[in-house]
Amino acid sequence: MGNSINEPTLESIEDYETLKGEKKYVVWGVIIVGLLLGAVYVYLNDTTKVDDSIKIEDTIKNVPPSKNIMLK
Repeated sequence: MGNSINEPTLESIEDYETLKGEKKYVVWGVIIVGLLLGAVYVYLNDTTKVDDSIKIEDTIKNVPPSKNIMLK
């Protein structure tokens, strides 16, 4: 029985061994852009800290009178 289907072999694929030409530059471009975006994200995340915590005191200095409490 012969192989009647013309399937491509690994040796017949153009860039099986290495990336060549324009594909190589596209891959490197994507890697560099990803690294730059990651560096910008880390820089902005480190430099833009927001202190939005609410300070809470442990003691009560003054309790305002309430309208619901009946005073004698």
